[in-house]
Amino acid sequence: MSKRFLYGATKVEETDGAQAPVASLETFRWKSRVLVIFADRDNSRAARQENQLLADRTGLGERDMVVLKISGSTVKSIFGAGGNLNEGALRKELGAPETGEFGAALVGKDGTVKLKVSEPVSNGELFAIIDSMPMRAAEALKPDK
Repeated sequence: MSKRFLYGATKVEETDGAQAPVASLETFRWKSRVLVIFADRDNSRAARQENQLLADRTGLGERDMVVLKISGSTVKSIFGAGGNLNEGALRKELGAPETGEFGAALVGKDGTVKLKVSEPVSNGELFAIIDSMPMRAAEALKPDK
């Protein structure tokens, strides 16, 4: 079951976490939140999303983020360590848009999909969603964060 929200002009699906963990991202489980960007045909929206995210590397780091970009059959790490990941498995497990269509999916530290968007999402919107998660709230209370 998912909830649909409209943030500005961005269609957002925020899931309730009832689905199974994403097996192909198991190495990140309980360590990092992963945002997977699926590049559009001309790369315009993916590049906009990527540049926007990288403008706040501190915010990404504070939230233990890894950002990956899938373009064609290539998985590239944009922020954080990406490792050797299978593009086909990621597309299937994350319910990716058709090849050549933009999309992004946020996977929480518990390994489940927390958010799917069909348009680039602002850092403020993304960080607000992450910051509203119980695990992130607990992290913010720790003195070392």
